[in-house]
Amino acid sequence: MSDDSPLDPGQPGPAAADAPEPAEDTATALADLKRDRDDLYDRLLRKTAEFDNYRRRIERERRELQDLLLVVDDFDRALTADSGVEPGSYRKGVGLIHTELNDLLRKYKVTPFDAVGADFDPNVHQAVVHEMSPEHREGEVISELRRGYMMGDKLLRPAMVKVAKA
Repeated sequence: MSDDSPLDPGQPGPAAADAPEPAEDTATALADLKRDRDDLYDRLLRKTAEFDNYRRRIERERRELQDLLLVVDDFDRALTADSGVEPGSYRKGVGLIHTELNDLLRKYKVTPFDAVGADFDPNVHQAVVHEMSPEHREGEVISELRRGYMMGDKLLRPAMVKVAKA
């Protein structure tokens, strides 16, 4: 065989000459692994924080619902009360439950707002009736068919109102 043979095992072939240094390969691979590890660790921390926030929110909502269910229990007892109960004492009991419910709403910063006498505002009122009324100015809320509620500064439910037409 000749010394110039491309298949000579003693001669480096084209693939061997182009191969990167093993130290460079190792350093690059290590850097890639560290970057992947850091990315995964960051994602783990974020997911853990998201889950903790979710768990706290669900627990808070459950506690709030328990408060509301206590009032519902009181109404259930009132509805199943003996029909022989004196109407005055029955009314007083329902009034106490109503007070308890309003206290609970205040606790969560839910407040009703007055609509009667105000100018109609589509942001907080829902007009369901327009009525001719010479005693009221155009666009004035004459009566409230259903109360509106705010939760802090946020509208929870618009008031259903009757609005005057001149």
